[in-house]
Amino acid sequence: MGNEVQEPRTLNFAASLAEDELVRSGRDAHVTRRALVRAARRRFATEGYRATTVRHIAADAGVNVALINRYFGSKEGLFEACMSRTVDELDPNIRPRPGSVDEVIARLLTHVVEGPNADDPLQLLLLLRSSGDENADAIRRRTLEHFTEQLAAAAGWRAEDAHSGPILLRAQLAIALMLGLVMLRTATEVQPLASASADQLTEPLEQVLRVLLDTRD
Repeated sequence: MGNEVQEPRTLNFAASLAEDELVRSGRDAHVTRRALVRAARRRFATEGYRATTVRHIAADAGVNVALINRYFGSKEGLFEACMSRTVDELDPNIRPRPGSVDEVIARLLTHVVEGPNADDPLQLLLLLRSSGDENADAIRRRTLEHFTEQLAAAAGWRAEDAHSGPILLRAQLAIALMLGLVMLRTATEVQPLASASADQLTEPLEQVLRVLLDTRD
């Protein structure tokens, strides 16, 4: 019982010491948070939520493990930050404005045609991979729903407009296409897809995404 009471205080003290060390070394806290998210995202995508430990993440980022508790509150908080960052980096500029479909399609393509081990495809794999943890999976579902709604809004969907409902389905199909492509390229040796170049993938993918998302007359 005594250990349970002391643990948070010990972690906070360790985090303070670690943060002081970062200040002395000249490492910015914002840079450290980004390094932790980047390391965690790769671990979560390749090993899954349950198998990933905060110690592994901290080691990958080159920081004290106590800083995860300081900056994110918990492993779950870090996972949620990873999901939010993934959506922001996939397309921080998606807005429900006319004429943005071309921009959205171009940006989506840059994230799915890279090599299977690049960071961008791994971000998408993170959105797809079940964690085995109920809370983490709920975060993943919310993130997918949010991202899909952003994508649909760029194509003309409005939550208050029942007639635009099919656009949301089309956006979900586009997301399914991207996730399926990334999964096949990272988890299988199916050829020629697994080794296809960006140039080989871009044109056919652009055509399919345009059919799904470009609802302009």
